[in-house]
Amino acid sequence: MQIAITREVSRSIAQCELTHLSRVQIDLELARSQHQRYQQALAELGCEVVSLEEQPELPDSVFVEDVAIVLDECAVITRPGADSRRPESDSIARKLSEYRKLVYIEAPGTLDGGDVLRVGKTLFVGLSGRSNRAAIDQLRALIAPYGYTVKAAEVSGCLHLKSAVSQAAENTLLVNPRWVNPADFGDFEWLEIDPAEEYAANTLLIGKSIIYPTSFPRTRQLLEQRGIRVVAVEVSELQKAEGAVTCCSLVFTQPVTSA
Repeated sequence: MQIAITREVSRSIAQCELTHLSRVQIDLELARSQHQRYQQALAELGCEVVSLEEQPELPDSVFVEDVAIVLDECAVITRPGADSRRPESDSIARKLSEYRKLVYIEAPGTLDGGDVLRVGKTLFVGLSGRSNRAAIDQLRALIAPYGYTVKAAEVSGCLHLKSAVSQAAENTLLVNPRWVNPADFGDFEWLEIDPAEEYAANTLLIGKSIIYPTSFPRTRQLLEQRGIRVVAVEVSELQKAEGAVTCCSLVFTQPVTSA
């Protein structure tokens, strides 16, 4: 059984952090409706959705991925690069402690979960405006005892690593080559996004299917031509807050407990 932790959209989302996008009006009710459909898609793909209550005073708190990295052996509580987002960590840590041992990134490290792409036992970590080398060094030390490798990757032109590259199938990465160097990621099959859809590289792999935004039809066609099953969701209002489909959930396997 896979668990998907989500959080309801904050009523203050209009005050979200923005780096690469201009601020435009966000329709709160539409954002909540779209987020509900996103949670339904997770459930349809076999996840047990654990939905946390809204945090009205924390505009970005729907983007739960940024405050934790959940591995099989432990959960890493990150230290987000934006000061305003650090209060999001406490409630996520409390919930994750029900499933995993917790370890923590500490100052001067800063790390957003959106900068971490896990493929098997390798974690690619983006050097971005939100994540630094101090955090990457800490992460490497924290998870090395469990057999994980951590590799840094330069990111430019976008907020997070997974804005530029994400896993679309077992051995396939979906990439925007203008924002990352594919050579940093080793021996994978590469699928480049349609160049007219620069934000199209973010996709959430669940089993053998992906959750993917409806707003990138050209790249969706490329994915389906590869034989990848796409579950399309509308996330236009969350995209206005620099959100994407990976950042709205923490998905992991529920630990097996003996009777």
